[in-house]
Amino acid sequence: MQPVTGSWVSVLTTLIPLALVVSISPLSVIPAVLVLQTRRPRPTGLAFLGGWLLGLVALTGVFVASSDALSGLHNKPPGWASWTRVVLGLALIAFGIYRWLTREGHTESPKWMRSFETLTPARALATGLVLVVVRVEVLTMCALAGLAIGSGNLGNAGELVTGAIYIAVAASTVAIPVLAYVAAGDRMDDPMARLKEWMERNNAAMLAVVLVLIGGLVLYHGVNALL
Repeated sequence: MQPVTGSWVSVLTTLIPLALVVSISPLSVIPAVLVLQTRRPRPTGLAFLGGWLLGLVALTGVFVASSDALSGLHNKPPGWASWTRVVLGLALIAFGIYRWLTREGHTESPKWMRSFETLTPARALATGLVLVVVRVEVLTMCALAGLAIGSGNLGNAGELVTGAIYIAVAASTVAIPVLAYVAAGDRMDDPMARLKEWMERNNAAMLAVVLVLIGGLVLYHGVNALL
């Protein structure tokens, strides 16, 4: 039991920070709030959440299944790959600091994101899926999570449980507003409007924090591989 417990703890301590990077990103939270401003917020929000979950499960599952084939690269990367991670991590941290210092000039969400308020349920499902797949930081976190799960010697049940925990935490900031609106309905209109306004004012600061977190994780993995 001790090795199994140790493996679970080790994998979960890796997965939770990765999931938090996905969940606290403004590109995760703001779209979830915006889809609740559509003409049909309940079905549109649930469709968006469904697409989001499908994307996270698919990406993570691919890397869990590929962990054996990629284990050599994952465990013993060549020197140039480790130095690339170090440089990339430092660059992300520097860019995150720059975004933080210039955050006062970025107080609105991107125009393409504001178009979410006109989504239909069918388009919301596709949008949730696409947003997961095309975002580099989500792809990176799901890749690291999938490789950690697949190489953790947890067995099938352990992989399912730890994978479910990762998905639940990563999707939490999309699921919470959507499910709260489904349960409470119009009573959530004012809180969601205030949350939307706050996030639009602070999206640059939130993005800066996420960039620093991602840079720190990439830098850690690069330095750790060099030691």
